[in-house]
Amino acid sequence: MPSTLLTGAQIAISVLLIVAVLLQNRGAGLGATFGGDSAIYHTKRGLEKRLHQITILLAALFLTISLLHLIL
Repeated sequence: MPSTLLTGAQIAISVLLIVAVLLQNRGAGLGATFGGDSAIYHTKRGLEKRLHQITILLAALFLTISLLHLIL
């Protein structure tokens, strides 16, 4: 039973993590993909900053649940 709950939570968090990462990449063009990004320093503000924090939280939760799943 706990294994099933952990698997379900892991799948849900992985989907949310994929969505969060894809939403962060919306500002990068094709040139940035191949290293042609501008050298201007860009700070994260507002929604972009919150999305970055959520991505870190989801990654930490995914790692924690993966380790729990491994132990149990």
